[in-house]
Amino acid sequence: MVGVFQTPLQADDVKAKARELGCDLVGIADGKVMDAHPPDPADPRRPSDISDYDADRVIVLVKRLNAGTTRLTRWDERHKYYNDELTLTMLEEASLELVLWLEDNGYPALIVPPTHVDPWTYTGDPDAPLGTILSLTHAAVEAGLGTLGLNQQLLTREFGPRVIVSAVLCSVPVEPDNRIEEALCHGPSCGRCLMSCPGDVIGHWDRDWAACERYRSPHGFQAMVEHVERIIDEPDLQAKKDMLRSKDQFYLWQSILRGSGVVTGCRRCQDVCPVGDDYAGLRDAVDEIAEATDDKRTRLVEMQSAERAGDLPQSYTQAQRWIGTLPPSEE
Repeated sequence: MVGVFQTPLQADDVKAKARELGCDLVGIADGKVMDAHPPDPADPRRPSDISDYDADRVIVLVKRLNAGTTRLTRWDERHKYYNDELTLTMLEEASLELVLWLEDNGYPALIVPPTHVDPWTYTGDPDAPLGTILSLTHAAVEAGLGTLGLNQQLLTREFGPRVIVSAVLCSVPVEPDNRIEEALCHGPSCGRCLMSCPGDVIGHWDRDWAACERYRSPHGFQAMVEHVERIIDEPDLQAKKDMLRSKDQFYLWQSILRGSGVVTGCRRCQDVCPVGDDYAGLRDAVDEIAEATDDKRTRLVEMQSAERAGDLPQSYTQAQRWIGTLPPSEE
């Protein structure tokens, strides 16, 4: 863009506008730094892959999840899905308003929403999870908003992992933020995310994303494909009709209508995490973990022993930039 049409802006101006639009946290990452440090070098998904011209800065926008829904402890609570989807809708609207404001000031911009996956990466396997076109959790770390936890989720100082994240790409020449160097996560010495997971998909600084997809998108693409296959394979005509009128069919229809249970779903690991200034107001509802088992406790003890011996898994080594430096292991 020709400079004469551009209003001089500072990082604080951009952040103030985002907060005015309803965002709770705002950070700015350097797009070129993200280009140089993709989370998965084999499948980079860099800002420059999205835009050749307007990706110098990744403005990361965060909206907290409302505390009332966090205090609903069932993982498959549809009222919770719906509230989360409304929060996501608000964040998407704020992202669009920020884009329009940036463009009014002479800086072309575009949104990278948290639900945007690249359809070209679909392999025909509904069980293979599709990653987002840009990892917003890693972008948030690069923007100084938090670090990744034991299960690779974003943790913020203010709200722990109880947030939804969006981003705006723009080459507005403002100062980027610095990463937090020290890990916010307490690791396996806490392990509440692992203990609470209904699918038991959390490992040692890792997560089985394909298995997690069954829970974080319980009425998503996988569920829809399997439901349609069951109808097709059912030999009895009346049973087919009954399946078309079933609760499963209704849930899928309702979820497709609003995205509840598709773009939102299980977040037990987010609910119970003790990181975040907001946790004190949640503790009475979420402190007890019904999903805890002796097997999970044993695995956490084994993880702690391995770390005390200096034996960190490859998953930590690969993600250390975003997890941060761990505190010394306690004996």
